[in-house]
Amino acid sequence: MSLGAWTELIASGLITGGIYALVALGLNLQYGLMRILNIAHGEFLMVGAYLTWMAQTAFGVSPLLMVPVSFAVLMALGLAVHRLCFRRLAASSANLDIFEARGLMVAFGLMFLVQNLVSWAWGGDLRGYDFLAAPVAIGGAQFAGNKLLVFVLALVFAGALIVVLRQTLLGKGVRALMQSPTGAQLVGINTRVLHPLMFGIGLGLSGVAGCLLSMAYTISPSMGEPYTVTALIVITLGGFGSMGGALAGGLLLGVVEALGMHFTNPSLKALLSYAVFIAVLLLRPEGLFARKGRKA
Repeated sequence: MSLGAWTELIASGLITGGIYALVALGLNLQYGLMRILNIAHGEFLMVGAYLTWMAQTAFGVSPLLMVPVSFAVLMALGLAVHRLCFRRLAASSANLDIFEARGLMVAFGLMFLVQNLVSWAWGGDLRGYDFLAAPVAIGGAQFAGNKLLVFVLALVFAGALIVVLRQTLLGKGVRALMQSPTGAQLVGINTRVLHPLMFGIGLGLSGVAGCLLSMAYTISPSMGEPYTVTALIVITLGGFGSMGGALAGGLLLGVVEALGMHFTNPSLKALLSYAVFIAVLLLRPEGLFARKGRKA
Protein backbone atom coordinates (compact mmCIF):
# COMPACT_ATOMS: atom_id res chain seq x y z
CA MET A 1 0.00 0.00 0.00
CA SER A 2 1.15 3.53 -0.75
CA LEU A 3 1.53 6.22 1.89
CA GLY A 4 -1.62 7.92 0.60
CA ALA A 5 -3.61 4.69 0.92
CA TRP A 6 -2.38 4.18 4.49
CA THR A 7 -3.29 7.78 5.31
CA GLU A 8 -6.81 7.35 3.95
CA LEU A 9 -7.26 4.09 5.87
CA ILE A 10 -6.12 5.48 9.22
CA ALA A 11 -8.03 8.72 8.69
CA SER A 12 -11.25 6.85 7.90
CA GLY A 13 -10.85 4.98 11.19
CA LEU A 14 -10.24 8.21 13.10
CA ILE A 15 -13.30 9.85 11.53
CA THR A 16 -15.50 6.94 12.62
CA GLY A 17 -13.78 6.88 16.00
CA GLY A 18 -14.53 10.56 16.58
CA ILE A 19 -18.26 9.83 16.38
CA TYR A 20 -17.83 6.78 18.61
CA ALA A 21 -16.08 8.94 21.19
CA LEU A 22 -18.75 11.64 21.14
CA VAL A 23 -21.54 9.11 21.67
CA ALA A 24 -19.56 7.32 24.40
CA LEU A 25 -18.81 10.55 26.28
CA GLY A 26 -22.51 11.29 26.77
CA LEU A 27 -23.27 7.75 27.94
CA ASN A 28 -20.18 7.68 30.17
CA LEU A 29 -21.26 10.94 31.78
CA GLN A 30 -24.64 9.46 32.66
CA TYR A 31 -23.35 6.16 33.97
CA GLY A 32 -20.22 7.46 35.67
CA LEU A 33 -22.13 10.14 37.56
CA MET A 34 -25.58 8.65 38.16
CA ARG A 35 -25.19 4.91 37.47
CA ILE A 36 -27.82 5.18 34.73
CA LEU A 37 -26.94 2.69 32.00
CA ASN A 38 -29.02 4.42 29.35
CA ILE A 39 -29.23 1.84 26.58
CA ALA A 40 -31.68 4.16 24.81
CA HIS A 41 -28.80 6.60 24.25
CA GLY A 42 -28.46 5.65 20.58
CA GLU A 43 -32.16 6.23 19.98
CA PHE A 44 -31.78 9.86 21.03
CA LEU A 45 -28.83 10.11 18.64
CA MET A 46 -31.25 8.95 15.96
CA VAL A 47 -33.71 11.69 16.96
CA GLY A 48 -30.99 14.29 16.46
CA ALA A 49 -30.25 12.83 13.03
CA TYR A 50 -33.91 12.95 11.96
CA LEU A 51 -34.39 16.50 13.24
CA THR A 52 -31.42 17.61 11.14
CA TRP A 53 -32.63 15.70 8.07
CA MET A 54 -36.13 17.16 8.38
CA ALA A 55 -34.85 20.72 8.86
CA GLN A 56 -32.56 20.43 5.85
CA THR A 57 -34.94 18.73 3.42
CA ALA A 58 -38.19 20.45 4.43
CA PHE A 59 -36.99 23.95 5.32
CA GLY A 60 -33.52 24.23 3.77
CA VAL A 61 -31.81 24.81 7.13
CA SER A 62 -28.07 24.17 7.02
CA PRO A 63 -26.98 21.09 9.04
CA LEU A 64 -24.31 23.29 10.64
CA LEU A 65 -27.02 25.49 12.12
CA MET A 66 -28.72 22.38 13.43
CA VAL A 67 -25.69 21.38 15.53
CA PRO A 68 -26.48 23.77 18.43
CA VAL A 69 -30.22 23.28 17.87
CA SER A 70 -29.89 19.50 18.16
CA PHE A 71 -27.85 19.91 21.32
CA ALA A 72 -30.42 22.26 22.89
CA VAL A 73 -33.46 20.17 21.91
CA LEU A 74 -31.97 16.89 23.10
CA MET A 75 -30.66 18.48 26.28
CA ALA A 76 -34.16 19.78 27.07
CA LEU A 77 -35.55 16.34 26.30
CA GLY A 78 -32.94 14.82 28.60
CA LEU A 79 -33.94 17.13 31.46
CA ALA A 80 -37.57 16.09 30.98
CA VAL A 81 -36.74 12.37 30.81
CA HIS A 82 -34.64 12.58 33.96
CA ARG A 83 -37.36 14.42 35.86
CA LEU A 84 -40.19 12.12 34.72
CA CYS A 85 -38.33 8.81 34.96
CA PHE A 86 -34.97 8.58 36.69
CA ARG A 87 -35.53 11.15 39.41
CA ARG A 88 -38.63 9.26 40.50
CA LEU A 89 -36.73 5.97 40.41
CA ALA A 90 -33.95 7.38 42.57
CA ALA A 91 -36.49 8.55 45.15
CA SER A 92 -38.31 5.20 45.29
CA SER A 93 -35.29 2.83 45.14
CA ALA A 94 -33.98 1.48 48.43
CA ASN A 95 -30.35 1.32 47.28
CA LEU A 96 -28.09 1.88 44.27
CA ASP A 97 -28.33 -1.71 43.02
CA ILE A 98 -32.13 -1.53 42.85
CA PHE A 99 -31.92 1.85 41.14
CA GLU A 100 -29.50 0.53 38.49
CA ALA A 101 -31.72 -2.48 37.75
CA ARG A 102 -34.88 -0.39 37.52
CA GLY A 103 -33.11 2.26 35.47
CA LEU A 104 -31.99 -0.36 32.97
CA MET A 105 -35.58 -1.56 32.54
CA VAL A 106 -36.82 2.00 32.04
CA ALA A 107 -34.08 2.60 29.46
CA PHE A 108 -35.22 -0.53 27.59
CA GLY A 109 -38.73 0.89 27.46
CA LEU A 110 -37.45 4.27 26.27
CA MET A 111 -35.44 2.59 23.52
CA PHE A 112 -38.47 0.88 21.99
CA LEU A 113 -40.73 3.89 22.60
CA VAL A 114 -38.46 6.36 20.78
CA GLN A 115 -37.68 3.92 17.97
CA ASN A 116 -41.35 3.24 17.27
CA LEU A 117 -42.33 6.91 17.53
CA VAL A 118 -39.72 7.82 14.90
CA SER A 119 -40.86 4.95 12.66
CA TRP A 120 -44.45 6.15 12.99
CA ALA A 121 -43.55 9.79 12.30
CA TRP A 122 -41.08 9.38 9.42
CA GLY A 123 -41.40 5.77 8.27
CA GLY A 124 -38.77 3.06 8.15
CA ASP A 125 -37.04 3.98 4.88
CA LEU A 126 -33.44 5.12 4.65
CA ARG A 127 -33.15 8.91 4.59
CA GLY A 128 -30.34 11.23 3.61
CA TYR A 129 -29.27 14.43 1.90
CA ASP A 130 -26.20 15.80 0.12
CA PHE A 131 -23.92 18.08 2.10
CA LEU A 132 -20.27 18.92 1.32
CA ALA A 133 -19.78 15.58 -0.41
CA ALA A 134 -17.05 16.89 -2.76
CA PRO A 135 -13.62 15.30 -2.13
CA VAL A 136 -10.88 17.28 -0.41
CA ALA A 137 -7.24 16.51 -1.20
CA ILE A 138 -4.82 16.47 1.72
CA GLY A 139 -1.31 15.45 0.78
CA GLY A 140 -1.60 12.34 -1.33
CA ALA A 141 -5.00 11.34 0.04
CA GLN A 142 -8.58 12.38 -0.67
CA PHE A 143 -11.44 12.62 1.81
CA ALA A 144 -15.10 13.59 1.57
CA GLY A 145 -15.51 17.11 2.88
CA ASN A 146 -18.51 16.20 5.06
CA LYS A 147 -16.61 13.41 6.82
CA LEU A 148 -13.68 15.70 7.59
CA LEU A 149 -16.12 18.24 9.02
CA VAL A 150 -17.81 15.53 11.10
CA PHE A 151 -14.44 14.48 12.53
CA VAL A 152 -13.38 18.03 13.43
CA LEU A 153 -16.69 18.93 15.07
CA ALA A 154 -16.78 15.65 17.00
CA LEU A 155 -13.33 16.37 18.40
CA VAL A 156 -14.30 19.96 19.24
CA PHE A 157 -17.34 18.89 21.27
CA ALA A 158 -15.50 16.01 22.93
CA GLY A 159 -12.57 18.25 23.81
CA ALA A 160 -14.87 20.98 25.12
CA LEU A 161 -16.59 18.55 27.50
CA ILE A 162 -13.26 17.26 28.81
CA VAL A 163 -11.97 20.82 29.35
CA VAL A 164 -15.16 21.78 31.23
CA LEU A 165 -14.87 18.74 33.48
CA ARG A 166 -11.19 19.34 34.23
CA GLN A 167 -10.94 23.14 34.41
CA THR A 168 -14.22 24.51 35.76
CA LEU A 169 -15.88 24.52 39.17
CA LEU A 170 -18.84 22.67 37.67
CA GLY A 171 -16.48 20.00 36.35
CA LYS A 172 -14.80 19.63 39.73
CA GLY A 173 -18.20 19.00 41.29
CA VAL A 174 -19.02 16.38 38.68
CA ARG A 175 -15.68 14.61 39.15
CA ALA A 176 -16.11 14.68 42.92
CA LEU A 177 -19.51 12.99 42.58
CA MET A 178 -18.02 10.35 40.27
CA GLN A 179 -15.21 9.54 42.71
CA SER A 180 -17.13 9.71 46.00
CA PRO A 181 -20.86 10.48 45.86
CA THR A 182 -21.26 10.44 49.64
CA GLY A 183 -18.21 12.62 50.29
CA ALA A 184 -19.27 15.09 47.58
CA GLN A 185 -22.72 15.50 49.10
CA LEU A 186 -21.20 15.98 52.56
CA VAL A 187 -19.27 19.02 51.32
CA GLY A 188 -22.41 20.58 49.84
CA ILE A 189 -22.49 19.50 46.17
CA ASN A 190 -26.12 19.58 45.06
CA THR A 191 -27.02 16.35 43.27
CA ARG A 192 -30.57 17.57 42.58
CA VAL A 193 -29.05 20.14 40.22
CA LEU A 194 -26.05 18.28 38.82
CA HIS A 195 -27.74 14.96 38.05
CA PRO A 196 -30.44 16.28 35.67
CA LEU A 197 -28.02 18.81 34.17
CA MET A 198 -25.41 16.15 33.32
CA PHE A 199 -28.06 13.74 32.06
CA GLY A 200 -29.33 16.49 29.79
CA ILE A 201 -25.83 17.31 28.54
CA GLY A 202 -25.26 13.62 27.84
CA LEU A 203 -28.37 13.46 25.65
CA GLY A 204 -27.41 16.78 24.09
CA LEU A 205 -24.13 15.24 22.96
CA SER A 206 -26.04 12.32 21.46
CA GLY A 207 -28.13 14.83 19.51
CA VAL A 208 -24.96 16.48 18.18
CA ALA A 209 -23.60 13.07 17.17
CA GLY A 210 -26.80 12.29 15.30
CA CYS A 211 -26.70 15.68 13.57
CA LEU A 212 -23.11 15.04 12.46
CA LEU A 213 -23.86 11.52 11.27
CA SER A 214 -26.72 12.74 9.09
CA MET A 215 -24.27 14.98 7.20
CA ALA A 216 -22.29 12.04 5.86
CA TYR A 217 -24.40 8.86 6.16
CA THR A 218 -27.93 7.67 5.55
CA ILE A 219 -30.16 7.38 8.60
CA SER A 220 -32.95 5.03 9.68
CA PRO A 221 -35.03 4.30 12.81
CA SER A 222 -32.80 1.32 13.60
CA MET A 223 -29.51 3.23 13.47
CA GLY A 224 -29.32 4.01 17.19
CA GLU A 225 -28.92 0.59 18.77
CA PRO A 226 -25.52 -0.27 17.17
CA TYR A 227 -24.12 3.05 18.40
CA THR A 228 -25.25 2.30 21.95
CA VAL A 229 -23.44 -1.04 21.84
CA THR A 230 -20.35 0.61 20.37
CA ALA A 231 -20.45 3.29 23.06
CA LEU A 232 -20.44 0.58 25.74
CA ILE A 233 -17.40 -1.00 24.10
CA VAL A 234 -15.64 2.37 23.96
CA ILE A 235 -16.40 3.06 27.63
CA THR A 236 -14.98 -0.34 28.54
CA LEU A 237 -11.83 0.44 26.56
CA GLY A 238 -11.35 3.82 28.20
CA GLY A 239 -12.56 2.96 31.69
CA PHE A 240 -15.96 3.70 33.21
CA GLY A 241 -16.14 7.33 34.27
CA SER A 242 -12.98 8.36 32.39
CA MET A 243 -13.78 11.02 29.78
CA GLY A 244 -10.27 11.21 28.36
CA GLY A 245 -10.29 7.41 28.17
CA ALA A 246 -13.59 7.47 26.26
CA LEU A 247 -12.11 9.84 23.67
CA ALA A 248 -8.96 7.73 23.27
CA GLY A 249 -10.98 4.51 23.26
CA GLY A 250 -13.34 5.77 20.54
CA LEU A 251 -10.49 6.81 18.25
CA LEU A 252 -8.66 3.53 18.89
CA LEU A 253 -11.72 1.40 18.15
CA GLY A 254 -12.36 3.29 14.91
CA VAL A 255 -8.80 2.65 13.71
CA VAL A 256 -8.92 -1.03 14.77
CA GLU A 257 -12.16 -1.51 12.84
CA ALA A 258 -10.79 0.24 9.75
CA LEU A 259 -7.59 -1.82 9.71
CA GLY A 260 -9.42 -5.04 10.51
CA MET A 261 -12.01 -4.58 7.76
CA HIS A 262 -9.32 -3.71 5.24
CA PHE A 263 -7.15 -6.74 5.93
CA THR A 264 -9.99 -9.22 6.56
CA ASN A 265 -13.58 -8.64 5.49
CA PRO A 266 -15.98 -5.68 6.00
CA SER A 267 -18.64 -8.10 7.27
CA LEU A 268 -16.39 -8.86 10.26
CA LYS A 269 -16.67 -5.34 11.70
CA ALA A 270 -18.92 -6.37 14.60
CA LEU A 271 -16.79 -9.45 15.29
CA LEU A 272 -13.67 -7.29 15.60
CA SER A 273 -15.38 -4.88 17.99
CA TYR A 274 -16.70 -7.64 20.23
CA ALA A 275 -13.35 -9.42 20.21
CA VAL A 276 -11.66 -6.23 21.47
CA PHE A 277 -14.44 -5.78 24.03
CA ILE A 278 -14.07 -9.30 25.47
CA ALA A 279 -10.27 -9.12 25.47
CA VAL A 280 -10.25 -5.86 27.45
CA LEU A 281 -12.82 -7.17 29.94
CA LEU A 282 -10.71 -10.27 30.56
CA LEU A 283 -7.23 -8.73 30.53
CA ARG A 284 -7.72 -5.17 31.78
CA PRO A 285 -11.26 -4.71 33.15
CA GLU A 286 -10.47 -1.24 34.53
CA GLY A 287 -9.91 -0.01 30.94
CA LEU A 288 -6.87 0.59 28.77
CA PHE A 289 -6.52 4.26 29.64
CA ALA A 290 -7.95 4.49 33.16
CA ARG A 291 -5.63 5.49 35.99
CA LYS A 292 -6.42 4.80 39.59
CA GLY A 293 -7.71 7.80 41.43
CA ARG A 294 -8.58 9.73 38.28
CA LYS A 295 -11.84 9.60 36.38
CA ALA A 296 -12.01 12.60 34.09
